[in-house]
Amino acid sequence: MLLKSLEFKNVVGQKVKVIDIPVLEEDSPYFFMIQVRLQTFLASVYGERKYHSSYSFRDYLKRAMRWPDYEKLFQTVELKNNA
Repeated sequence: MLLKSLEFKNVVGQKVKVIDIPVLEEDSPYFFMIQVRLQTFLASVYGERKYHSSYSFRDYLKRAMRWPDYEKLFQTVELKNNA
């Protein structure tokens, strides 16, 4: 799975980095859900007064999503014969 990161400055002006954001195709059944959760997560991070330099969106999804959906989203494809 392809993951991306995002850097911005929060309300106080400190640099914040959000990592492990999954990149999905628009026809994916999880596209809308991830997009809405990312917007919610970024709004909460942007408004925080306590400073963290890095956040993991993947860890947030572990807490926010149902576990079967999380596993389907981040499932790893096992390669045959380590190819």
